[in-house]
Amino acid sequence: MSVGEGDKAPAFEMPASGGRVASSKALKGKPYVLYFYPKANTPGCTTEACAFQEALPALGKIGITVIGVSKDPMKPIENFAAKYNLTFPLASDKDTQVCKAYDTWVEKSMYGRKYMGIERSTFLVDAKGKIAKAWRKVSVTGHAKDVMTAAKELG
Repeated sequence: MSVGEGDKAPAFEMPASGGRVASSKALKGKPYVLYFYPKANTPGCTTEACAFQEALPALGKIGITVIGVSKDPMKPIENFAAKYNLTFPLASDKDTQVCKAYDTWVEKSMYGRKYMGIERSTFLVDAKGKIAKAWRKVSVTGHAKDVMTAAKELG
């Protein structure tokens, strides 16, 4: 069964860019955005990360923290963050435990070859730790704006 709107957000703790740790415990009582992306430094993931970076000041004004999650090791994540001046935490879910908890670790198919990978997904979690909005199979264009709109409605 897939986690979705109204469900309690699964707990997490992962190493993140800038020597940080991204953890649900540290965010207790605060709303946040957790977005899952397939791979650092790929075109879609770069566009999405830069759009979230651009939205950060406005999201910050309404008290929203943004965390990006991929299964990349920390070195490529740090390089990605530095290259695009991404100031929000990018977390490494190397063992895919968090991806699995959020049902974003899925079977994909490319050129007829099946493989496991991260489904681009975003979760807006409210201050009570419940998923207020879930986006699955995200299309990058305009997505950060959609997240911003939903975040403003949290009140």
